Amino acid sequence: MNEDFSTEFKPKSSSPAEATVSRSEKQEVAMIEAVGLTKYYGDFAAIREVTFRVYRGEVVALLGPNGAGKSTTMKLLTGYLAPSAGVARIAGFDMAKERLQGAALLGYLPENGPLYLDMTPLGLLKFFAEARGLNGGYKRQRMEAVVELCGLQSVLEKPIRKLSRGYRQRVGMAQALLHEPEVLILDEPTAGLDPNQIHEVRETIRKLGRDKTILLSTHILQEVEAMASRALFIDEGRLVYDGPIKNLMAGGKQLDEAFRNLTGAGIRD
Repeated sequence: MNEDFSTEFKPKSSSPAEATVSRSEKQEVAMIEAVGLTKYYGDFAAIREVTFRVYRGEVVALLGPNGAGKSTTMKLLTGYLAPSAGVARIAGFDMAKERLQGAALLGYLPENGPLYLDMTPLGLLKFFAEARGLNGGYKRQRMEAVVELCGLQSVLEKPIRKLSRGYRQRVGMAQALLHEPEVLILDEPTAGLDPNQIHEVRETIRKLGRDKTILLSTHILQEVEAMASRALFIDEGRLVYDGPIKNLMAGGKQLDEAFRNLTGAGIRD
């Protein structure tokens, strides 16, 4: 190994003042905002007039059928796509006009992450750290931290093309966390993983949710309860539900039943 990453990473401890901050105080600041977001491809509307806010300290699940507009919504929020109408903001920054400022506070994991298969995880993390302007002791500290958090110690010098899907997801997560972003947008972080790998990713997201604002999409409804407290449902490009997950399960209902009802599956079937 070219560098020693044996130093134990210890998460930052919260001060007593930070520990007593109430949920309402945390939620005063909207870290992710979609205001009337609309995206057209010719005459086809991928999403239409989608509006919601995710507040500081929230973990929110973005749900919907394939083709509903989830990935398009996430790409608009990150500035990867420009909206046809509406505004996307990260920590108050308009991602169409102030993308660099917003991107400095954002970690984004697309469904198929930006991995260079001939590189090793160590080489890739060095590359992304330098691309983001990290250097010196801080660069080393952040690399050690994400390697520990994402459990990459045993594969640091293996070519990424030889890694399992689960480890590739971990590498993608590590690069998204390198610069200590306040906001995370994760598109299908558990896609294609086996049950053990899903559990590992879920635990990582739960750890991150202690002090990050997270918007994630997933098709695994059983995982939504464990990772998020609030859900956004998109169907045919429109937001059809924005509220607590517990409300969807009132009266002993199952989440998959709510999914079918909200997305019109019962009608279309």
